[in-house]
Amino acid sequence: MLVCFGSRIQTPTRTSSLYSILKSLPSETPNASKTLMAAPGTQLKSKRPTCPSCSKPASLCICIRIQNPGLQNKVNITILQHSLERKHALNSARIARVGLQNVTLSTVSDVKFDAKFMIHLFDPGHDSGSGQDGEKSSDFYQVMDDKADEFDASHVTKGSKEPVITCSVGKYGIVTNISIGNVWMPHVQWKRRLSFDKILASKVAVDDLAKGFVVKKLQRRRVDGSEELEEVEEFEVAVPPGSVLLFPSKNALDVDGLKAMDFEAKNLIVLDGTWSKARRMYCENPWLRFLPHLKLDLDRLSLYSEVRQQPKAGYLSTIESIVYALEEIGDYPEGLDNLLGVFESMVGDQRRFRNERLSKLSSA
Repeated sequence: MLVCFGSRIQTPTRTSSLYSILKSLPSETPNASKTLMAAPGTQLKSKRPTCPSCSKPASLCICIRIQNPGLQNKVNITILQHSLERKHALNSARIARVGLQNVTLSTVSDVKFDAKFMIHLFDPGHDSGSGQDGEKSSDFYQVMDDKADEFDASHVTKGSKEPVITCSVGKYGIVTNISIGNVWMPHVQWKRRLSFDKILASKVAVDDLAKGFVVKKLQRRRVDGSEELEEVEEFEVAVPPGSVLLFPSKNALDVDGLKAMDFEAKNLIVLDGTWSKARRMYCENPWLRFLPHLKLDLDRLSLYSEVRQQPKAGYLSTIESIVYALEEIGDYPEGLDNLLGVFESMVGDQRRFRNERLSKLSSA
């Protein structure tokens, strides 16, 4: 992924401060496997062995290059990975998955027809009106603040009476329909047309979302290449209290800016894909607007600039983004820099393969 970067986070979360941050923000399933039939007297070649942990070919396994796998990162990492990025040779999210202990990954694909999002609050039975002063309305939220990474998303979804937000999104993030649950009806001011901006203008809605929510995405896809469409679940992601999106939007804050707002980062959400794919993921997942945005102001070239296009300095790979963000936040387990060395060795592999191909072409 390419991300543009910014800088330190600490201190307790205050939902009233988060409300101020958010108000400033701008308004496939895989195909069924095919059975290959060998001709009489022939034998199918077996696939080259791959590492079950990093999914790289065994000869290029990165696991043995990581000195201390499973580093204990206090800030959880949630990676939203574009579906086309999974098998890319320079997909650096695999380094994060092997090298860090607290990492979750969900695959995200482009909207082809339309997608449906449903958002449930962590506590399905709480009284939204009680949170207007910015304080937590029950001890449940204090537990979730302390143990956000232990949260079971399935528990919330099953317990919720209704989603607080349901919306349909078309290609490139065009919102075609949006509705809110009864619990927010008295607090969201809208007349003719409801929008995410109007939800963000409600302090009650923003404070409720700051206490944590679960988002489920359903997407319509063609059935076996026919004209018929079916609706399938693409992902269900828990967004605990203290979640922040690493994305350089216009009004994104650096770490010092978040610190000034008394916001403590506990869960870092990262978009994994090329810059154009990451931008489309952002547009087609409007729920990301409910999160404070973090930028890293780093004017440096990516380690992969020689083998993959980098729009400009400061647009980094996913693992570089994660490492630098954790460093700025203050979560710096010993051995974190080694993950950058592993990525540099992956880039070296690709550089070597490229040079070998060019050498073969020149000698042909």
